[in-house]
Amino acid sequence: QVQLVESGGGLVQPGGSLRLSCAASGFTFSSYAMNWYRQAPGKERELVAAISNDNISTTYADSVKGRFTISRDNAKKMMYLQMKNLKPEDTAVYYCNARLLAWSYWGQGTQVTVSS
Repeated sequence: QVQLVESGGGLVQPGGSLRLSCAASGFTFSSYAMNWYRQAPGKERELVAAISNDNISTTYADSVKGRFTISRDNAKKMMYLQMKNLKPEDTAVYYCNARLLAWSYWGQGTQVTVSS
């Protein structure tokens, strides 16, 4: 049974930091590219950051470059998103996604709220 479980969300003040985690099980984690998406109220889901299956390449949305860092640990079947200098516009539900060819799996999401 495939599972992706996000954790680490919460309420943080502008300028603060959070680290999101995604625990994977039920599939060959090291074969899948991994992604973080987010969806704010009334907006479409958007890709925030992506990392290749071999941990070599990463990509980021322009809005988070220099502030967010994606990483993964294939031995632990974990993915992370370190978020720094958070802004109110980063408020959203953050989703973990695994993708390989036609296969795509999603977590249930974790809420991140940036507010004073």
